[in-house]
Amino acid sequence: MGAVRLEPITWDRLGDLLAERLLDIEPADGSPWPRIAFDGAPAARPGDLAGRVCRALRVRGRPSLVVGTQGFLRPASLRLEYGHRDVDSYYDGWYDTGALWREVFGPLEAGGDGRVLPDLWDPVTDRATRSPRVPLPPGGLLLLHGPFLLRHWFPFDLSVHLLLGPGALRRRTPEDEHWTLPAFERYTHDTDPAGTADVLVRADDPRHPAWNGRVNG
Repeated sequence: MGAVRLEPITWDRLGDLLAERLLDIEPADGSPWPRIAFDGAPAARPGDLAGRVCRALRVRGRPSLVVGTQGFLRPASLRLEYGHRDVDSYYDGWYDTGALWREVFGPLEAGGDGRVLPDLWDPVTDRATRSPRVPLPPGGLLLLHGPFLLRHWFPFDLSVHLLLGPGALRRRTPEDEHWTLPAFERYTHDTDPAGTADVLVRADDPRHPAWNGRVNG
């Protein structure tokens, strides 16, 4: 990633600006449901920003649905086939991208019924959640959050990447999860999410975020 000028902003202001932009976004593929990525390592808490944008949209009269990829982890027998700390498995095999395509993105294609499965697997109980599908009305937005989102060719209409520098990522990641850090290094090298995303948010200091000041669609 080359030098990017970042501007200080508050989380509240960022949520409002993103919500305002999303009111006007139109999917390029003819779907009536805009699909937005909130991409970032768990330590960057992309779900918090997705929830903030959801609330800001609600105030503006637009429905949205927040979905986290944590609800689409594969069963432990598959995730942990090569051990509890296998970096390659974490990067390539922990998240059920096929289920995300089928249960989340499929219903939101042009001609879909808009009935999204919000989660599939509970990683704590290691059982299917059996959650009911959630109907998203035309014009409603999918706000999907999680790590490694920009490497799967998901049909996002706008992407937000929450960036942590290597030092901040290490500090804010629990010590027993430090084994995952090489996967995020690989993601940066393979995908360059900071340079690829429409909106870049630097979150090294969770109290004082900064962003690239644009909400391109």
